[in-house]
Amino acid sequence: MRVAIPHNLEKAEVRRRLRERSHEIADHIPGGMAQVTTDWRGEDEMGMSVAAMGQAINGRVLVEETQLVFEVQLPPALSFVEPLVAGAIREKGQKLLT
Repeated sequence: MRVAIPHNLEKAEVRRRLRERSHEIADHIPGGMAQVTTDWRGEDEMGMSVAAMGQAINGRVLVEETQLVFEVQLPPALSFVEPLVAGAIREKGQKLLT
């Protein structure tokens, strides 16, 4: 799944905000039991792993000139919730940039 969030910030500012606020990602996952780990794989790519309710979801966040792109690999057992997850990423991802 690929979710793009448009922005009008400089890439350096987007990276700064992500670095400062990536710990807040777990706060946006319902149930309060998620463990989120992030790591920067390059200047414009943040890796992300979310573990919750016995499931692991991996993905990455790409910082582009005009958008922030979340690429998430949902396990087949969770594919039915893809529209819900995409909507949550759009809403909460925008808040990470503010």
